[in-house]
Amino acid sequence: MTKDQLFLLAPGFEDNNRREYCPECAEMWGLLAYYPAIRESLEIHYEPLAHPRVGLTSLLGEGNWNCPTLVIADGADAGESATVRTENGRQFLDNARDIGKYFAHKFGTATPRGS
Repeated sequence: MTKDQLFLLAPGFEDNNRREYCPECAEMWGLLAYYPAIRESLEIHYEPLAHPRVGLTSLLGEGNWNCPTLVIADGADAGESATVRTENGRQFLDNARDIGKYFAHKFGTATPRGS
């Protein structure tokens, strides 16, 4: 895998008899709006709300379906500030703050406050 892959829930999905969005996925979209060059370096995938989220589980194995998740490209340096997990030989980050820390390390952007 040559590019980092970001898995998100699409905005405006149906749940609880209403349209909703994922706050952490929205945080990722905000970060990508602040730093559009990051978006160009990623493969972005939308996962369905329902489990299993096949795009994620095909890479990371059953039970690894949180969105947002960033699957880190082969050989990429994740830095020391983010909590990197490994499944099926793939490194990944499964929360918005760690993904933000990774982008700060990789691209020199600002670091999430409180991190």
